Amino acid sequence: MRLYSACIEWLFAEEVDSFADRIRRAHAGGLTAVEFWRWTDKDLDALAAALKETGLAVTSLVAEPMIALTDAANRQAWLVGLTESVTVAKRLGAPVLIAQAGDDLPGRSREEQRRALTETLKSGADILEGSGVRLGVEPLNIRIDHVGHFLDSTREALDIIDDVARPEIGIVYDVYHSAVMDELTEDVLDDRLDRVFHVHAADHPGRNEPGSGGIDLAHRLDWIFANGYAGAVGLEYRPTRAGADAVKAAIASLGG
Repeated sequence: MRLYSACIEWLFAEEVDSFADRIRRAHAGGLTAVEFWRWTDKDLDALAAALKETGLAVTSLVAEPMIALTDAANRQAWLVGLTESVTVAKRLGAPVLIAQAGDDLPGRSREEQRRALTETLKSGADILEGSGVRLGVEPLNIRIDHVGHFLDSTREALDIIDDVARPEIGIVYDVYHSAVMDELTEDVLDDRLDRVFHVHAADHPGRNEPGSGGIDLAHRLDWIFANGYAGAVGLEYRPTRAGADAVKAAIASLGG
């Protein structure tokens, strides 16, 4: 049974009310898990209460602060934030924190930036060790949504994870970002699927609900699960239709 996680930054957000009520709407709509981005702009007490009330799981949230890990000068500030993010993740029961590399810095070589990113992740692994929380670095497409981002290649992300060589550090594989960059899932993940801690899904064009575009999402997810992935799939898309029935239809298009 696959676990689908509603990204409540975009899903179940139709009504103007508290962010925590999106958890309740997801539960009423038949979802068993949610995820969201930043935690520093949320009422954590209200989120914890809604999660306890509904029994929903949190699959992931963002490790803050969201600053460039390609800049060694940011390392200490990010590590302090990571420590706080781990505490929040443990409180909410989230097994995965998500990080992004940051923009390609002008005047810095890729080698220098990659070295800074790798060393920062190694230091982060020391903080994560024994916590029960892991960190996934997410490559992003640079053609539409994140022009100028440093890390747009799944293969390069996996190479960096191999350089870090710590079980606490892996990647988030976003099928949408990967497809926009013309990657084939089975090629880029190949024999390194064990480094994937979390998966995101959206269709293209538009980054809308699965089934609305041309990405072979069901096929790609079938391959991922058939080859041993056992984590959650985050429904991180911009909905064109509101309501739980639309979310259920999106899940059905992915194979249920």
